[in-house]
Amino acid sequence: MTSLNFILQNIILCLDVDSCGYILSDLPLGLYSAACRRLSSASRCKQSITGLDISDRLSKFLSSQTNLYRLILRGKKLIRGKVDAVDFDSMIRISMANNGSANDDTTNQNSSPSDLLKNEAPIDELSREIQETLSVSQRHKFWETQPVGQFKDLRDSTLPEGPIEPPTPLSEVKQEPYNLPTPYEWVTCDINSEETCLEVYNLLSNNYVEDDENMFRFNYSKEFLRWALHPPGYFKTWHIGVRVKTSKKLVAFITGIPAKIRVNKDIVTMAEVNFLCVHKKLRSKRLAPVMIKEVTRRVHLENIWQAAYTAGVVLPTPITSCQYWHRSLNPKKLIDVGFSRLGPRMTMSRTMKLYKLPDSPLTPGFRKMELRDVPSVTRLLKAYLLQFIVAPDFDEIDVEHWIVPKEGVVDSFVVESQETHEVTDFCSFYSLPSSILGHPNHTNLKAAYSYYNVVTKTPLVQLMNDALIVAKQMDFDVFNALDVMHNEGFLKELKYGPGDGKLHYYLYNYRIKSMLKSSELGLVLL
Repeated sequence: MTSLNFILQNIILCLDVDSCGYILSDLPLGLYSAACRRLSSASRCKQSITGLDISDRLSKFLSSQTNLYRLILRGKKLIRGKVDAVDFDSMIRISMANNGSANDDTTNQNSSPSDLLKNEAPIDELSREIQETLSVSQRHKFWETQPVGQFKDLRDSTLPEGPIEPPTPLSEVKQEPYNLPTPYEWVTCDINSEETCLEVYNLLSNNYVEDDENMFRFNYSKEFLRWALHPPGYFKTWHIGVRVKTSKKLVAFITGIPAKIRVNKDIVTMAEVNFLCVHKKLRSKRLAPVMIKEVTRRVHLENIWQAAYTAGVVLPTPITSCQYWHRSLNPKKLIDVGFSRLGPRMTMSRTMKLYKLPDSPLTPGFRKMELRDVPSVTRLLKAYLLQFIVAPDFDEIDVEHWIVPKEGVVDSFVVESQETHEVTDFCSFYSLPSSILGHPNHTNLKAAYSYYNVVTKTPLVQLMNDALIVAKQMDFDVFNALDVMHNEGFLKELKYGPGDGKLHYYLYNYRIKSMLKSSELGLVLL
């Protein structure tokens, strides 16, 4: 039987009527009734949730009886079969990311939300338990046909680490593109073309990743797209679009770029797959699976058989799940647009004082990286990344492309010893703004994202505080970071707060025996 604690943990974390309804709908009737009683009890509980900074959000959601009853009715409707599709991504997402509760508990209906999160079970047990409750029609049909780790295999220690399927002779790789629905055609997108780049920019800016509340949407600049898609040795044929035959309108996009990624001791040439985007009006056309198959085909034609990619939902099967953290640089604007809120017993003036930063960096020798620093930064980065199980294998050509500052795209800073003039440390972040949707006063949220940071002499907290200072000088509103590599060493001390978002990392056609901690990952995908 699916754990009541586990089910309720997912409901508390998702706080979404449809997703919670899906979860409730899969419960046996007795457990469903117990879950509803527990939710009613939780709605009256104002205690914080152990280890999670979402207690205000929970209280706000459950304090509305309308939300509570809508959630329960949604579950009833799904139980009665009035909705065909069942999406367990939210349920699996939390199980993979948080090692959720796994003990059945239907007796104590007065437990607080914090009590729901105390019992933990190994991640593979939770994943197996979830998979066993799903009918075949509810599983990831497409991904179960692909050479990726499967949930059912998580407990199988006999499976070897490494490629899941051997390479196919190139003569046997499909030479013609996969068939699209009749109204559409494939196109290779030349990002060097101003016209095509503008089309891609418009497609992504209107249809790409949004937050759960549809308040913000990623807004990659054209300069960013050219940087992201034109690394050394890129293949133009891996920048794939779908057009409407009649109007020639670009309605879908997916890309790959080549990369050398080390997994344990093995350096593997992979494709980093990104920017999968389908126009909102066409998402019922099932274009995404055929687009993934097409980019895979084109990667195979270059004799490359592995790939790395990320997603905000759980698919079979993440190698790790990472948490986004956010550090306010312009708290007044962030609160005004709904990105964050005033804390309990906090005023705006106190909040602004809390997040105030010095006017200039504090570390002696802290300066902007220059082209002449590439050899030193490469040595620092290569040595640092050896500490992690999965990480890129960068050379000087890669560092010149990815790390050397590019205005409006990526910024990097080094610390140069004033005695020896040796570069001892460096930090970097890239610029990825978001469109603010439907706000009367603001249209753009300027966000910096932590990239690669290495210290050998300067304390990490001090270096990253200088990064915050220069980002503030550049008018960024927020500084974001994942809890990868050693980032946990500065997040709390520098007043980052955990976000709602998770980012799940995947490898295609490559098996890792056990899921990594986020701190064991040395790879940042844009």
